[in-house]
Amino acid sequence: QVQLVESGGGSVQAGGSLTLSCVASKYPFSGNALAWFREAPGKQREGVAAVYLGGEPDGRPTYYADSVKGRSTISQHGDKNTVYLHMGKMKPEVSAMYYCAAGALDGGWCRLEVKNWLYWGQGTQVTVST
Repeated sequence: QVQLVESGGGSVQAGGSLTLSCVASKYPFSGNALAWFREAPGKQREGVAAVYLGGEPDGRPTYYADSVKGRSTISQHGDKNTVYLHMGKMKPEVSAMYYCAAGALDGGWCRLEVKNWLYWGQGTQVTVST
């Protein structure tokens, strides 16, 4: 079992930025990747970005949902059990509970579907106001 703890959420004005953090209780884990998802009220949880923890530390492969490309950056540095999500130029529509996920299953680490990830954190709330 892997426990995930997110932090860094909060309230920010439109145009601002936030950096979320996620720490896993242990490493390695299946799939060798960490991901971020978000869930807004009344909407389904959707994938945001994922990072593969293999390869060179300065060039870990990443994958983004089309909706966040250019505005968000997922990164991993330091311990492999820690991942960050930096969001810039934020808009109110990105307000949601943000969840960290680990344990990518057979679909592979680029498959940002809820059913493809085994472990989940409790989430951290992000609110963007106008």
